[in-house]
Amino acid sequence: MSRACHRFTPVFSRRELLRSSAGGFGWLALRALMASERASGAAMENPLAARAPHFVPKAKRVIFLFMHGGPSQIDTFDYKPLLTRDHGQPLPFAKPRVVSSQTGNLLASPWKFQQHGQSGAWVSELFPHVAQQVDQLCILRGMHGSNSRHGGALLELHTGSDTFVRPSMGSWICYGLGTENDNLPGYVTICPTLTHGGVNNYSSAFLPAVYHGTPLGNASVSSDQAKIPFIERKVPSSLQRMELDYLREVNAAQLSQTGPDAALEGRIEAFELAYRMQTEAPELQDISGETAYTEQLYGLDQPETRNFGRQCLMARRFAERGVRFVQVTHSYKWDQHSGLKKDHSSNAMEVDRPIAGLLQDLKARGLLDDTLVVWGGEFGRTPTAQGDDGRDHNPHGFTMWLAGGGVKPGITHGATDDYGYYAVEGKVHFHDLHATILHLLGLEHTRLTYRHAGRDFRLTDVHGELVSEILA
Repeated sequence: MSRACHRFTPVFSRRELLRSSAGGFGWLALRALMASERASGAAMENPLAARAPHFVPKAKRVIFLFMHGGPSQIDTFDYKPLLTRDHGQPLPFAKPRVVSSQTGNLLASPWKFQQHGQSGAWVSELFPHVAQQVDQLCILRGMHGSNSRHGGALLELHTGSDTFVRPSMGSWICYGLGTENDNLPGYVTICPTLTHGGVNNYSSAFLPAVYHGTPLGNASVSSDQAKIPFIERKVPSSLQRMELDYLREVNAAQLSQTGPDAALEGRIEAFELAYRMQTEAPELQDISGETAYTEQLYGLDQPETRNFGRQCLMARRFAERGVRFVQVTHSYKWDQHSGLKKDHSSNAMEVDRPIAGLLQDLKARGLLDDTLVVWGGEFGRTPTAQGDDGRDHNPHGFTMWLAGGGVKPGITHGATDDYGYYAVEGKVHFHDLHATILHLLGLEHTRLTYRHAGRDFRLTDVHGELVSEILA
């Protein structure tokens, strides 16, 4: 049987095999060449072009007001009368097993609370101007995270992971939606923090480099110096265009030889975006055309509020020009392990008026309806005292608030226990917050994925539940 089979098996010499299969080798080479050309061609297209969301969105853009350090929920937006009554007494239930450091007995808030607006929401006297806008706010009092340390907590808030380098929230949003303005970055971060993860908090990580946040200055730079550098055009546009076209040809030739190269493609895209930005960014960064009323609204007329007020004003200017995600950072001031009364008072004074002004300005310009404003820090503070006048980190229960962009205004969602230590009702983890932000932008968080290292990644990883109760 084996011999019969062998008689019908064709036998080729090596020469005959090479001659008959030469066309196949040519086809393989052609396929590789075409793939390289497609890769280089794709790199020449604008990856920030606006893309359709998964469904009709409520919001088009996000302004994130980040209070770096962890503001105290029980001294700002989470009124706890029992904390005042039981000041100096031991906490009547167990503290978390893992804490940042040791704390003592209960510490009453040194500030008075009052109800405001038609919603009747309680706000402390630290925020008199924001209190006047309370009917615009959707206050989340059941926030919680997974990490009690600044570095891990910042990464979790910004990227969804407290242990691995992942793309930031703004990068995911730009990857999913692109930008509304081809002449500006899709993601801008104003005076970002230098610590606790630094650039990883606005990094695109394994997403294409074009989705990386564009920093304006950093935490050590005053906001009037926080500008896109080297943006003024020094040579004629026609000459610059010729230089860039030649550079594109050289880089495209390199891509055709090497195949896809994320670093090189990112540089090509950065050159092109920088060229386009010269037509719009210089005027955008010049606020001299703003009225005296607007400057006063944001607190630019007072030294205490001028720095953060300018950041908030720039956030409005970027948002109305179509930048998809704008972050404003008040860094790094809210970490009151001691000096709570003095420093929280100073911090709130710096941001209260500018934040209220931003909300008023967005509403007056018709932008608040489709701009989602997010306020908060990486965690809250303990109701128990650290030293005589301080509070420790508390990721187990704290407050953030949203406004505009498809959330119910004038509501409070969730609650902490009687002393403000643990979230007990309407709990919202950072993963849930991310899922809800994406939903408001028209993105289903389980569908916004990117293939990397053999698996599909997403901002919420394998977690995240939509907080449907707060949707308008």
